[in-house]
Amino acid sequence: MQIGVIADTHSKMRPEALEALKGSDLILHAGDVGRDEVLEALEAIAPVVAIRGNIDKTGRAANLPDVQDLEFLGHAFYMLHDVKTLDIDPQGRYRVVIAGHSHKPRNEWVGDVLYFNPGGAGPRRFTLPITVGRLEVNEDGVSGEIIELPV
Repeated sequence: MQIGVIADTHSKMRPEALEALKGSDLILHAGDVGRDEVLEALEAIAPVVAIRGNIDKTGRAANLPDVQDLEFLGHAFYMLHDVKTLDIDPQGRYRVVIAGHSHKPRNEWVGDVLYFNPGGAGPRRFTLPITVGRLEVNEDGVSGEIIELPV
């Protein structure tokens, strides 16, 4: 199963991000969606599960949940916007913790948990790259990849 992961679009849906997410079975948006058009563009590619970020005060994004507790092929996922607000110990409970907010890509195993941040796909922040992510999920495990967009 291919899961596309995007965050921090801040109303800017880059064509390069859409291209990178093509072929996804599902797309996860880890918050700071912005305008409804972002979700609509992603939904044209695959089903979308999204959460609300700190800028999401209007439109569809304002009604998104703060966190998502998900399961894919027997692996538990926890998605929240800012990993610094994680108030549970995911070890032994979740295989993947997905977060956005920092705009800093992260694909790091800590113990048995993959901490995954696709980075920022919207307006550039400081000198950080513009990125999205991909998770490959099968019964045996999960692997992550950060994709830097050619912008």
